[in-house]
Order: sequence, then C-alpha cells, then structure tokens
Amino acid sequence: MCRFLAYRGEPIFLDELVCAPAHSLVHQSLHATEAKTETNGDGFGIGWYGERKEPGIYREVRPAWSDENLRSLCEQVRSGLFFAHVRASTGTSTTRANCHPFSHGRYLFMHNGQIGGYARIKRKIEAMIPDELYDRRQGTTDSEAIFLVALAKGLADEPVTAMARTLKQIRGLMEEAGIEEALRFTAAFTDGENLWAYRWACDAKPPTLYFREEKGNLLVVSEPIDDKTKGWREVPKGCSLVARAGGNVAVHCLNEAMAQLAA
Repeated sequence: MCRFLAYRGEPIFLDELVCAPAHSLVHQSLHATEAKTETNGDGFGIGWYGERKEPGIYREVRPAWSDENLRSLCEQVRSGLFFAHVRASTGTSTTRANCHPFSHGRYLFMHNGQIGGYARIKRKIEAMIPDELYDRRQGTTDSEAIFLVALAKGLADEPVTAMARTLKQIRGLMEEAGIEEALRFTAAFTDGENLWAYRWACDAKPPTLYFREEKGNLLVVSEPIDDKTKGWREVPKGCSLVARAGGNVAVHCLNEAMAQLAA
C-alpha cells in the first residue's frame, strides 16, 4: 500500500512536512509502520498550488529516499496547498504516468488502496470513463481510473456523493465478476481551495488515515509523521473528511451516501 500526505493552510516550504519530520513521508517510503509493506519504493510524486490556478506536478520512478531532486525541490517550493505521495505498486508497472498525484485542470487526486481483481474488470471500469476524459488516461493504475470515473460522475460538484457513486458501481462490477478480494480505498482530492479525504473498504478494513488541525492548518496523512499523541485524529471507517475554504473541518458518512444511492 502507498503512503500520502495532504496539507492546506498557511504557505510553508514543502520540506517541512515531506522531508524534515522524524517519520516524514520520505522516511515512510523506506520504513512505513502502518502499511501492508514497509517499503514504498515504486516512485513518488508531489503536486502543489502556487500563483497559477492549475497545480505544478513532479513525479519520478526512483524511490523517494534516494532522489536528491525531491529534497532540493521541496526546500525551494512554498505552498499553502500541496499533495505528496510515495508508491507501493499493487501490480501495475513503475512509470511516471502511474505515480500519484493525478491531475486534471485545477484538480488533484491521490489514492492508497486497490480494487481487488482489478485485471478482471479493468476493461469495464475504463468503459465508465467518457470520451472527453479518456484522453487524460495516461497510465494503467486503478487509482487513475477511479479518479476519471469519479470526475465523470460529478466529483467537481459533489465530491462525497460522486465518490460514493463511483465506489458503489465498481463494487457492483466486482460482485458480478465473482471477485472475492476487497476494494480498499483511502484518497484525497482538491480543487485548489477545498480539500476532501476518504476512507472506505467493502470489508470494513480500509487503509489508515489521520488528520490534525493546528491554528487553521490542516494536515491529512496515511500515518502520523511524528508522535501519535500530538493531536492526531483518525478518520473514521466509512467516512469522508470535508475541509472547505474558510470553514471548519467536517466528517461525512460515506457509507450513508452509498446507502442513499441504493434507496
């Protein structure tokens, strides 16, 4: 499983969170403690917002712990909203196109988890991506496919409902194919101002996800980058975190949104 970090708040240099802490994301790329695998060395990526509406992206196939360009870039780039991700492949190739975060216009998305039996239903999932979005399909991961399907289902306008609809439909395809492996999903999505994070699994065993608020700054992580006692809160299973610009952080029930779709 992958590890990721999302930050929104006062502009800071990226290295303050990505590289500097004792259990930073770079450290987690080699020594994760709450993932299925300790090593997340199948590439990495960062996406950040600066003075332009659309985010900057840097992705590389080298392990984060051995890429000096990542450290140098993070020491120079300051941002009030950024994503960072270290990848542990669940079967697809290690290429830049398969590294997170994924972007479309002003939107960023990154994911930790997997669609069980993905190879068996990959074609059907890709058929859910409309033509106007399919040309954005650069890689082969289930993560990018989920992002594009969710965009087609209204992710930009209703991030919680659209993601619930996407997960529900994919789960339906898995059941039709007789796939017994789980669909496990934690992810983060932003439009450059607001931030959403999700934690869900069909077997109630979603990957870990935590958040912390300090003086109006929000940090969302796969696992804490420092001592767990320092204000970290776990995102509840089956829930989504909603952080709108100028508002308080709220927790919404993703399971409830999916149940309402079934009604």
